[in-house]
Amino acid sequence: MSIDLEDWRRRAAAFEAAVATAVVGQDRAVRLTTIAVFCRGHVLLEGDVGVGKTTLLRAVARALGGPYERIEGTVDLMPNDVVYAAHVGEDGRPRVEPGPILAHGEDLCVFFFNEINRARPQVHALLLRAMAERSIGAFRREWHFPHLQVFADRNRVEREETFELPAAARDRFFVEIAVEAPADPAIRRRLVFDTRFHDTDALIAAVPEAVLPFRELGAVAAAIQRAVHASPAIERYVFDLWEALRDPAAAGIEIPGVPVERLVQGGASPRGVSALVRAARAHAWLEGRRFVDPDDVGAVFRAVMGHRIFLAPAYEARRDRLVPALVDAAFARVAVPAEAA
Repeated sequence: MSIDLEDWRRRAAAFEAAVATAVVGQDRAVRLTTIAVFCRGHVLLEGDVGVGKTTLLRAVARALGGPYERIEGTVDLMPNDVVYAAHVGEDGRPRVEPGPILAHGEDLCVFFFNEINRARPQVHALLLRAMAERSIGAFRREWHFPHLQVFADRNRVEREETFELPAAARDRFFVEIAVEAPADPAIRRRLVFDTRFHDTDALIAAVPEAVLPFRELGAVAAAIQRAVHASPAIERYVFDLWEALRDPAAAGIEIPGVPVERLVQGGASPRGVSALVRAARAHAWLEGRRFVDPDDVGAVFRAVMGHRIFLAPAYEARRDRLVPALVDAAFARVAVPAEAA
């Protein structure tokens, strides 16, 4: 099948415009989510309460189209609640039916997990396989979900009755996007006083539906990766950044007040760096280029790599400050290639 990537780039712009009808002041988050869609990666949003995380993901799911399911993370949610639903039928006899993840069969496109950090580790383990292998076992058979993307969010304010995602589960998210309240005062006033933003359901209902044919996205994502070139200079640049994060002391990185030789317990894996390269290629494509330049790497680096840097336990509590400082120091230390094409 021939794939016209220029036509698909126009469709990607239409997708972003559709999401922007409901979400304002979040251009970076929308662009990173679009990149994840065209890399077939899972998305985790993190931010304070009430900044629009759920609205953004609902708008993305509607514009993406396809069968959609949503589940709420709660402390009493168990893996079985995701896989099947048990109830008593009108005839008084027990019934067992497919749960949210199986309700649409293998055509499921978007699985939205709201407040994922309220769910127990057993639920995270089930999700881990669904995300990594796009399959689960249930009702004595294997279910495969070739079109599945998991979108999840968590708030970073509440700590009571929450469970930190294990490293393996976080690594399965292609991007982890920090969502903040818009910095522009005019946009913040609009969000507060414009009545259009007061009814979230009506706002989402107005988003153009199924802008992208979801069954074709896998082939398009592969075509983007084949078409966008990463030069040897870019390969060296990415590798040097990777090395700087794995061993910041050896790279000559300094962070005031922090012994960097003890800071990092585990750097990014080859899978994580592969995700970085895929995201940089998709960013270059969205910008209308067929080659990756250093700005593409910088534009996606923190969202793709930040949650894949594992700090020593003594520093984990200061993660929100230390990881950005480490990433900034790595970019300041590693030389930018003069020629990228």
